Amino acid sequence: MTRFFGRHHIAIPGPSILPDRVIQAINRSAPDIYDPELAEMVHGVIKDLKTVAGTDGHAAIYICNGHGVWEGSLTNLLDKGDKVLVLATGIFAPGWGGFAKALGIETETLDFGRRSSVDTDILIERLSQDKKHEFKAILVVQVDTSTSVRNDIEAISKAIQATGHPALLAVDCIASLGCEKFYMDEWNVDVMITGSQKGLMTPPGLGFIYFNERARNVGKKAELKTPYWDWERRVNPEEFYQLFCGTAPTHHLFALREALDMIVHEEGLEQTWQRHSKLAQAIWSAFDIWNSEGQIEMNIKDRKYRSHSVSTIKMKPPNGKLLRKWTKENTGLTLGIGLGMGTEEDPDSTGFFRIGHMGHLNPNMTLGLLGSIEVGFEHLAISRGKGAVESAAKVIADM
Repeated sequence: MTRFFGRHHIAIPGPSILPDRVIQAINRSAPDIYDPELAEMVHGVIKDLKTVAGTDGHAAIYICNGHGVWEGSLTNLLDKGDKVLVLATGIFAPGWGGFAKALGIETETLDFGRRSSVDTDILIERLSQDKKHEFKAILVVQVDTSTSVRNDIEAISKAIQATGHPALLAVDCIASLGCEKFYMDEWNVDVMITGSQKGLMTPPGLGFIYFNERARNVGKKAELKTPYWDWERRVNPEEFYQLFCGTAPTHHLFALREALDMIVHEEGLEQTWQRHSKLAQAIWSAFDIWNSEGQIEMNIKDRKYRSHSVSTIKMKPPNGKLLRKWTKENTGLTLGIGLGMGTEEDPDSTGFFRIGHMGHLNPNMTLGLLGSIEVGFEHLAISRGKGAVESAAKVIADM
């Protein structure tokens, strides 16, 4: 069999699959960046970005990736010598904390391992010990793309409030926005960051920082703020170009406009969340069957904390790597690498692979993905339970 016929399915946890309509929106000549129509479109984009995040607060657009808005969020809030608490459930919250450390911010990490979510009892205990309120902010991800854990942001917010601690809650939704339920205002999240390339179905290159008035007021005193990252300029511009600190990323904006039309105005945000939930459950169902008679295990055991956008799978090394190689070369399916899951026995994470199931995905694509994995297991003679794809089909039949 050859891989060079039909459309390749890139099932990595971002960049996600681009809808044809989004691709077509990019396929146009450069616009007049001084045309009022562009400014009008951008204001509509910002309004819909707020809808996806569940906020009446502020949303600033940056030309960058997720690491850029890591830095931008920190420089708008903090000073050298300030202290933040990092809630680690994989590699990405510590990565954000690493940026803080590089900026001269003191960090402390509560590490909950690579197979668990944040334990709010431990969080409450630690915040209760901080009598002097040294922690200025708490950094956490909603979905860690390496482990595929989904943290309960509402519960984390309530835990912070229960202690009366004034620290700002900052949440990384790069792997979850548009896929998972998120209510920024209702959950009292002060700062949220995300990127364009996952649930928002737009090419990499745009980063977003959302913030409320509490964070805005704290940020007015931030001495790390620089002209480019300053969110005040972007949400209160005197001229249109100041929204982007220069030339607008026009074609990314055209793509994002189309993607937001699909999410907000056509499918609807609630229905988008429900689709991601159901397709994720179909994938979980298949892997639970495969695991019944083999060594093919979901990294996160408790369904309550499994992500609706990415699944990390644990196998006997090096079967994860072998499966990825075989499906890519023979079925047109690219699976994600094991990221940050290395151990002494398996330092390169060859026993892991990840499935991105975010954004532009439907039942046909999901069942084809699972079927390709089944074929890969068969070719590699990997023992497993039978009827996995059929089990997924039953879940999808109830959508």
